[in-house]
Amino acid sequence: MAWFVVVLTFSHGLLGAEGKVDFAKDIKPILDQNCVKCHGEEKQKGKMRLDSRDAALKGGKAGPAVVAGNIEKSELFRRINLPKSDDDFMPSEGEPLTKAQIDLIREWINQGAVWPESAASKTAAKAADKGPVLPADFKPGPNEAKAIAKLTEAGIDVRPIAVNVPWREANLRLQGTNANDATLAQLKDVASLVELNLATTKVTDGGLANLKGLTNLMRLHLELTEISDAGLAHLKPLKNLVYLNLYSTKVSDAGLENLKELKHLRNLYTWQSKVTEEGAAGLKKALPEAQISTGTELAELAKKIEERKAEDKRKEEEKKKEDEKKKAEEKKAAEKKEAEKKEAEKKEAEKKAEKKDAEKNDAAEKKEEKKDDKKEEKKP
Repeated sequence: MAWFVVVLTFSHGLLGAEGKVDFAKDIKPILDQNCVKCHGEEKQKGKMRLDSRDAALKGGKAGPAVVAGNIEKSELFRRINLPKSDDDFMPSEGEPLTKAQIDLIREWINQGAVWPESAASKTAAKAADKGPVLPADFKPGPNEAKAIAKLTEAGIDVRPIAVNVPWREANLRLQGTNANDATLAQLKDVASLVELNLATTKVTDGGLANLKGLTNLMRLHLELTEISDAGLAHLKPLKNLVYLNLYSTKVSDAGLENLKELKHLRNLYTWQSKVTEEGAAGLKKALPEAQISTGTELAELAKKIEERKAEDKRKEEEKKKEDEKKKAEEKKAAEKKEAEKKEAEKKEAEKKAEKKDAEKNDAAEKKEEKKDDKKEEKKP
């Protein structure tokens, strides 16, 4: 799963590396995947929304989320760069953004935080469709409080998604293999659930029958479980489902038939399952608004990444050889210069020695001449 996230996020780096950052392709997917859950239409932590340009520029309690051309004043950029332990760190849930994603957001803001009307109009079109509508007069059932209390005792936190709303979320991924069908049986009375994470748990196809009554459920994580086609049959009543993750499950094309009536489904992940491109295309015909990720594009991307790494390695080796050649030439030139210097010093020393010998000979000759002169003076 970690590799899946790395490849997915690296794709944003490749897209943004070629020039202008494209909001629709590069930035919006990051915001939708990591930010809108807590800063969107249904929930606004710190009174901040990141699902529209005007809301992002307006910001929340801490100031504007985005200031075009100024990352220092953009609260969004400040928070995604904080340590994970900081209370203001974003995203507060899930994994931190990757360096590639942060770099893209930096570039996007520096380039003027362009947020095209086309992206806004798409959002507006979806808003006009309203998407799933939760009942305004919802009241928890008589057994819900008791079920939540039991789950809390088991270490499972079923918490409100925002202040003063009845809707809740539960994350069983932290329980891992300790969470099973018996755990799901306790959840069946929590009708206020709008998000449920069952990734990495021991839930089975039969256990998913406990979800039939959770008709308000909008986001469901089933990745890295043993769920198969039979399990998806239990999801038919979940008409409000918007997000479904089936990564690394046993689901096949046949199982997708159970999803064709989920008209609000917008994000479906089937990578490393038995779902084929043909099966995904068939579901796409029934749900044209759904974005279905089968992982094929990621495999292609992984190939491109490996090719880029190989090319970078080749260039690095060429540069290393060039550097070694340059160092060898510089060393040879230094040795030649040193040899020339020593040769010059040797010649200079020889000149000095010759001069000294000449001076010594001159002195000796003058001494002999003086002796001869004295002998001449003594003659009668």
